[in-house]
Amino acid sequence: MDTQWLRTFVVAAETLNFRKASEKLLLSQPTVTVHIKLLEEHVGVRLFDRINNRVTLTDAGRLFYAEAAKLLAGLDDSVNRMHAFAQGYRRMWTIAISPLMAETILPYLLRTFMEKHADVELTIRVEESEKIERLVDAGEVHLGISALDAALKGIESIRVYNDPIVFITPTDSYDEESGPPIDVEEALLRNYLLTHHHPVYWEDLLVVLHKHVPGVRTMKVTQAHIAKRFIQEGLGVSFLPHSIVRRELTEGRLMQPHFDLFQLPTVSTFILVKKKGELEEDFIREISAYYFG
Repeated sequence: MDTQWLRTFVVAAETLNFRKASEKLLLSQPTVTVHIKLLEEHVGVRLFDRINNRVTLTDAGRLFYAEAAKLLAGLDDSVNRMHAFAQGYRRMWTIAISPLMAETILPYLLRTFMEKHADVELTIRVEESEKIERLVDAGEVHLGISALDAALKGIESIRVYNDPIVFITPTDSYDEESGPPIDVEEALLRNYLLTHHHPVYWEDLLVVLHKHVPGVRTMKVTQAHIAKRFIQEGLGVSFLPHSIVRRELTEGRLMQPHFDLFQLPTVSTFILVKKKGELEEDFIREISAYYFG
């Protein structure tokens, strides 16, 4: 059986339209028809019903689609592994990291880690913290970096660092030394408060905030990098982990007014791991050295 017949069948089964299948596969429509006919002859069953120029899968076609898709995925995976081997990679390693961490700690760590492990093909999955522990537990990733502590049995959680939450506003026309102090209460009432871009602190923080500053208007922005951009564009203010905005504060693209209405929380970052092999141990050492010297 020609694997191209399988690929043609899978695309045709997904589109239920031989013309669209031919466009996706960069084949002529008669070629798609021939591939399907040859495959049906090979497996000995009809895979499609053709009624009034409409194409539908038969019961056998629906059953075979699941098997064909699985076969092609396995074949593609094997070919990719061989390509990686030919490029000098001998091991594959996958980590999951939350969007919050992806733009702060990850680039430096990856550079040093990849220099030490040139034989490793590394895959980065950017996932929300709520999903990372399940991915580690299921063995879909070797290690996770999450804003949430582990809750499942068998998952080891290693606290990497603590991060203070800071109040962030757009820059104004003054520099921080010569300009008048920013009234944080006024800033909160004058702007939208961008919320829910971290999985830990927002619910409790909003309860306390509304007691001190009634009438605050909120806008949910679920990604921290989007919240930062909105603040820079003057669309609101927010409370963010310091590590997320450190560069922008240094470069003068955001401001951190003194906040004394109440004590702001601290959040933590955790490494989640189920099995510690050589790569996991080394990655933990690298990240620990970065934060704790």
